[in-house]
Amino acid sequence: MTAKQHGYPSQATTWDAGWLQIATHCPSPNYGPRPDNTEIDLLVLHSISLPPGIYGTGDVQRLFVNQLDWDAHPYFQGIRGLKVSSHFFITRSGAIWQFVSCDDRAWHAGASSWQGRERCNDYSIGIELEGLEGLPFEAAQYTSLAQVCQCIRNHYPIRQMAGHEHIAPGRKQDPGSGFVWHQLQQMLNWPPAMFPPSTIQTP
Repeated sequence: MTAKQHGYPSQATTWDAGWLQIATHCPSPNYGPRPDNTEIDLLVLHSISLPPGIYGTGDVQRLFVNQLDWDAHPYFQGIRGLKVSSHFFITRSGAIWQFVSCDDRAWHAGASSWQGRERCNDYSIGIELEGLEGLPFEAAQYTSLAQVCQCIRNHYPIRQMAGHEHIAPGRKQDPGSGFVWHQLQQMLNWPPAMFPPSTIQTP
């Protein structure tokens, strides 16, 4: 697995062909083209840790580039051969990784629907937070997440944000109750209507 760490460039050079230059780039083979004339207008938040509840192993990164050792942990037998990806992954320390160009379709949402539109992968950007459903996230993750979200909205016509639990209810539960939506809402200062109705906190 190789990665290239970039510095923090000026706003004019923040993006290069869908790659955010403040992220560590680790290209995944698990992606495809978006349908023609697709408007990328949804952010989807997830949580992931491998093995579940164990952080900083590097196994999430290895999963997204098809280099996970399936025999390294008993849990991996249940996901053996899984080919998935996300555009971004934010570690507990706030480090930002990118695996797929935001111009392309990552494989993060699966069977999904948001406000009557199916196949959320087609028109969304996926952001994974290192964590476990129901447990809290780190302050550094919220800071990096807000930064990534703002960079994305500056570059793409983002209109809404949702969790995996909102676009695949009953099937997925992440990022879960440990994620404080109103904290992100306050940090971004985006209109409340951009967030899932159940997460909106008004004064």
